[in-house]
Parts: sequence; structure tokens; C-alpha cells
Amino acid sequence: EVQLVESGGGLVQPGGSLRLSCAASGFTFTYYDMSWARQAPGKGLEWVSGISRSGADTSYADSVKGRFTISRDNAENMLYLQMNMTKPDDTAVYYCVRGRISPTQALDRRVGYWGQGTQVTVSS
Repeated sequence: EVQLVESGGGLVQPGGSLRLSCAASGFTFTYYDMSWARQAPGKGLEWVSGISRSGADTSYADSVKGRFTISRDNAENMLYLQMNMTKPDDTAVYYCVRGRISPTQALDRRVGYWGQGTQVTVSS
């Protein structure tokens, strides 16, 4: 079955860095664009970043642009999100998602394939 398993979350101080990982299995990883989304406490799901199948093209929400970097290692079926210069507003559960997700549409974890999420807390 399709599995997306996030890891790397935890507590980080504002301004600090964290790297999230997503291990993909159960499908041909290279056939799919991949995305990261997040859900902050009391808020809805928010698209964070996306990456093309080859990794050549990336996109970011304005809120994270210049601070986060999405990447993938197709040889190891891994997706990453490097988080630098973190802010308290980055506190959220972060999800790895198969395929592209639209920042203009409502997100639903019941649709498509999502990981279980990993908690990131940015706090001093």
C-alpha cells in the first residue's frame, strides 16, 4: 500500500533549523510530484511547498519562501523539507503529500495520499 512516513519534527528555537523527511513506499516515487502541507493549531491546512518529479522545479508559499527548501532523493524515495530561520508561526503538524496540491483550494487529508504528519514546534 501507499505509505508516506514523515519524521524529523520536534522542538526548535525561533531562528533555528530543522529538516523534515518523508519516506515514500508502495508506489513509483519518480512518477509523482510531491508536496508539503501543514496545519497550525486551530487553523486549516495550508500548502507549503511542491516539487516536480525530477526535483528541477520547486514552489513555495509566500510565508516560507526564502526560508524553507524542498528537495527529493529519487534514488531513495525520500522527500525533504529543510526549514531555516524558523518562526513561531511555523508551529504546525507537517504533512508529506503525494502529487500536486493547489494553494487556492481547500485541502482534505481524506483525499489522496497523505502521511500521518510530524509535529514541529517553534518556541523559545
